[in-house]
Order: sequence, then C-alpha cells, then structure tokens
Amino acid sequence: MAEAETFRYLALMRASSLATRLFFSATAWVVVILVITGFVLSSVYKNATERAFDRRLNLYLRTLVAEVATPDEPPDRQFQSLGEPLFELPLSGWYWQISRTDSEKPEVRASRSLWDKKLPKLEEQGAELTAAGIRLGYIEGPEGQSLRMVERPVDLGADGKFLVSVAGDATEIFDETRSFDYYLGGTFAALGIVLLLTTIFQVRFGLAPLKRISESIADIRSGRAERLEGEFPVEIAPLARETNALIDANREIVERARTHVGNLAHAIKTPLSVIVNEASAHGADPFASKVLEQTDLMREQVAHHLERARIAARPTIIGTVTEVASVIEALQRTMEKIHRGRGLIIEVKADTSAKFRGERQDLEEMAGNLVDNACKWASSRVFIEVLVERPAASGVAPMLRIMVDDDGRGLSAAERAKVSRRGQRLDESKPGSGLGLSIVIDLAALYGGNLSLGDAPIGGLRAELLLPGV
Repeated sequence: MAEAETFRYLALMRASSLATRLFFSATAWVVVILVITGFVLSSVYKNATERAFDRRLNLYLRTLVAEVATPDEPPDRQFQSLGEPLFELPLSGWYWQISRTDSEKPEVRASRSLWDKKLPKLEEQGAELTAAGIRLGYIEGPEGQSLRMVERPVDLGADGKFLVSVAGDATEIFDETRSFDYYLGGTFAALGIVLLLTTIFQVRFGLAPLKRISESIADIRSGRAERLEGEFPVEIAPLARETNALIDANREIVERARTHVGNLAHAIKTPLSVIVNEASAHGADPFASKVLEQTDLMREQVAHHLERARIAARPTIIGTVTEVASVIEALQRTMEKIHRGRGLIIEVKADTSAKFRGERQDLEEMAGNLVDNACKWASSRVFIEVLVERPAASGVAPMLRIMVDDDGRGLSAAERAKVSRRGQRLDESKPGSGLGLSIVIDLAALYGGNLSLGDAPIGGLRAELLLPGV
C-alpha cells in the first residue's frame, strides 16, 4: 500500500509538471498560430484591396477602350467621360495613356496629369496577359512613386492597334494594408497577452495544491514538519491522507525493525554467554579453548551484523534533523571526563548553524567513535571542527563536514586501509572490538556520506566525516 501511494504521488507530481509544460507549450503553439494567422489575414486583405483597386482601374480602362473604339467623337469631347479630376492634375499619380502600336512612329495620347512623361509598358517588364486579356502589375511613376497599372492591347482592325494603359497611385493600397496590419497586430497581441495571462493563472492557481503538497513533503524531508497539514481540494485530499498514512506506516515499520533487532540481540547473546561460561569452566581443555576462540569470533560477527541491521533501519525515518554543535559539545564533555587523568585537551570549533539530516543517536555513534579513537591515540590534544559546505547550485542540499584531528603517531596509508576493515585493530593493548570505524563507514554510507582518513595538521591522524546537511 505504501509503495503504491508513493508511486501514485510521484505519478501525480510528474503529471502536474507535465501539465505545466503542456500549458506553456500549448501557449507557445497558439502564439505561433496567431502569428501565422496574422500573416495570412494580412496577405488576404492586401489581395482584396488590390482587387478592389484593380476593379476601379478596369472601370477607367473599359471607358478608355470604348472611347478608342468610337473615334467619331470630336477631339474636344473625347476622354471626358472618365469623371476623375486627378487625371487632370499634373503628376497626381493617376494617369492614362493610349499608344498606337501598328506604326513606325507610334501616336501617343495621355492624360494631362502625365504632363510630358510616358508610362512604361508592362509587356516589356515580362507581365503576362490574363484570361481577361489585360496585364496587371506595379511600375515606377514619373515622380518615383509606386503605381498600380492595368493595360490592354486593342485591335480595331483597319482603324489600327492600340495599347491602352491606366495607372493609379499604389499608396492607397499600401496605406490601407498598413492600417489593417496595425489593427490586426494590436488585436492579436492583446489576444496573446490575455491567453498568456490565462495560462499563467491556470498554472499558478489550478496547480497550486500540488505545489503546496510538494513543498510540504520537502519540509517533512528536511525536518521542518512531520505531516501534511492544511485543507486541500477534494481532488487532492485523498493524496494528502494517503501520504500521511505512508509516513505513519514508515515510522511503524522502522520501530518494529528496531524492536526485532533488539529482541534478536538478546536472544543470541544469552546462548552465547552460556556457551562461554561452560567453556571457561574447562579452560585447560583444548576443545574449550577452541570454543572460546570461535565464540569470540561469533560475538564480533553477531555484533557487526546486528549493528548493520540496526543502523540500516534508521535512515528510513523521514524528516529527522539534528543540531550538530550540541552533540559535539556533549561528546567533548564526556571524553574530557573519561580521559581526565591523561590531561587531554579537547578543542571544538563547530558552526552553530550546522544540522545533520538524520537521527541524533546515529550522529552520536559516528562522531563518538571517531572522537573516542582520537582520544585513545592522542598524545595531548584533540581538535574537532564542524563545517557546513553550501553548494553554488540552487536546489542542492548542503553537506556537513566533521573533522577529528589528534596529535598521536598517525597512520600510514597501509594502516589506514587496514583499520577501515571490520574487526581490524593495530594495537591490542587499546580497548575495543575493532568494529568502530567499520560501523562509522557503514552508517555514513547509508546516509549518502563517507569517511576518509588522512594526516592531521597537528601531527597525527585526521578522520573526516562527510554527511548530508540541511
């Protein structure tokens, strides 16, 4: 049940993260679609504006063609039916031109607005005839302005061949399109902003309960809380209940494991004690000596594996945090009393903000073994320093570094490797079972830390313990 709820929580958190990414991904796609749609609408509107402009030009063109086809009109009345004053205003941007194309010296008639200039031919610029028999395109006008022009070749048989052209100022098209683009861009920008704000609102408030659960679990892991507290929406409330049940079940499992380990320890120690007592009563017997030898070995093995089983259960407890300075200072006072007769000086330099992500008794056991070994081997001085290493990267937990130095004879590289192994002792005259450093290494590894041995600045051995901090 606990594993199922853990997987359910992980799946839900991944789903919330995925939902967040999908929200912003969808927003990005919508923005891209809005931009593409804007370009398409702008292009469509520009084409529509050009078609409307072309219809106006075609109206003038048909009128001119009709005038050319009825040459009987008096010259003073020809081409008076266009009804556009701009054709009379010099260089106004609106022009018409009729060119005869079937003679060596083509006759050209043009609007007054064209003055003494001439319009270029679209045919010479590569424009093709449409199905309606006309050519359309943009040209450069007499004053350098951009013109939209339509031209049509007219064949009147015996009356000759003509090319009729009408051009208008394309600034009207460009201004109209530009104005539409401004309004369209503003509208789509407003839509995009509203959509982005809506998405942010949905992510911020719609997924807020999941974020609150994530922060609450982080507080539990760091020791700032023991359970998920507060009210949650009905969709999230079952997750909060099951998570709290998971935490309670985890604590119960750890407590049962500890109880079983203690019971096993007592159950094994009593028969071993009986065997030792019986063998000791026949001390002169070689068989009894062998039994005593093997019994001592069994005690070491049992002590080691029971200790491993005991410490393996501890790190599974969620949210335990221990103040380091108080533990080290208590060890200092204890060791000063134990080694009072030797005149041993024990100095402590501990960062008061240092906190260990684990149980106090585990820290006491690890640090106590190291300080005890340092006191056994020191000549006159032991120095304990506690540092907190905070990584530069955000989101990475700090590490706790405990360094225990003594001014004894120190150890060579080979001796350091030997004492790190279970049950190895360099000096049988010193009390102990040889399991101390092995237990420290095992317990530190279970917390994700490690123990390293080196040379101390004060002349002896340095034991450096690295553990997770808060």
